[in-house]
Amino acid sequence: MKNISRVFTAVHVLPWTVYVGAILWDSMYCGSPFWPSIYLSVLLTGLYVFYAHFFILTRFLNKKKYKDYFLRLIPILLTAPILFLLMIDLNDQFNKREGTGMALGTLFAFLMLSLLVRIGQNIIINTLKKEEAKKQAINSELVYLKSQINPHFLFNTLNNIHTLVYTQAPSAPDAVMRLSSLMRYMIYESNSTTVPLSVEIEYLQDFIGLQQLRYIAPDVVDFQVEGAIENCRIAPLLFIHLLENTYKHSPAKLETGAINVRIAIKENHVLFSCQNPVAPKKDNLLEEPGLEEPGGIGLANVQKRLQLLYPNKHHLDIIRTDEVYNVELKINSQLQQHETNDQLLYN
Repeated sequence: MKNISRVFTAVHVLPWTVYVGAILWDSMYCGSPFWPSIYLSVLLTGLYVFYAHFFILTRFLNKKKYKDYFLRLIPILLTAPILFLLMIDLNDQFNKREGTGMALGTLFAFLMLSLLVRIGQNIIINTLKKEEAKKQAINSELVYLKSQINPHFLFNTLNNIHTLVYTQAPSAPDAVMRLSSLMRYMIYESNSTTVPLSVEIEYLQDFIGLQQLRYIAPDVVDFQVEGAIENCRIAPLLFIHLLENTYKHSPAKLETGAINVRIAIKENHVLFSCQNPVAPKKDNLLEEPGLEEPGGIGLANVQKRLQLLYPNKHHLDIIRTDEVYNVELKINSQLQQHETNDQLLYN
């Protein structure tokens, strides 16, 4: 809102500055001994009428205090013409009748001008407030959606660690450390609107490393990254649920490279894709795409976040056959500046 305040200040200051410059120009270069006094009278009367009226519009009419507004408008209507007539020189070139007409014209001109400026500022301010309220509502919904992701992920991972501890697996301490690293990212580092894509990839790799502890075969996930990711930013925790689903749809036993995960930067978009073998229905809790065990958040969560963060700038494809479950998400990478752009209007 500070930028808007500066614009409003400029709108107020600039016209008066131009008018004063015109008076000085006429006095210094045109040599008119009479008209500069008229200009000065119009300026001082206009300043008085404009800001006195602007003040009572802001103080009373904006708050729908109509009686108070009209009671304070009357003194302005009475005193402004008198102020104008006292300042001008009523000589032979400019009689009282002409002076009275100019005084009334100046009065009503600046009354209308202040009213138009006040209405204009109200429209702009109300529009900005609505945009800010909409932005806050979106942010609140995003926080809510992210809060759904955190416990969902935590419960699943703690179940895995419980199994490792119960069986006294040597990998249990390493699993606890990996979980600590993941939770640190989720709680502290993912609070920004966007994060570097490289940081999000590290998070996914840690998640894959933690899940790998469940399997006998090494490297059940073939994780590939393509393109220049250094300057790309992405909404945090956007891919994790899609990655979780690859494990949920897969059989209990996986071979090396059974799950394929790929992140690529191509032209003006980020591509995330994952593919996994589908477990038989009797071995898989997910009988239909997007459905999950009780308490799950479903793919609707991911789709809602995408709609809020990347409206009309993303494409999500989910294809399931009896053998393969495939997900492909494409996001316009040009939107990665949205965090900065959204803030420009309000700084």
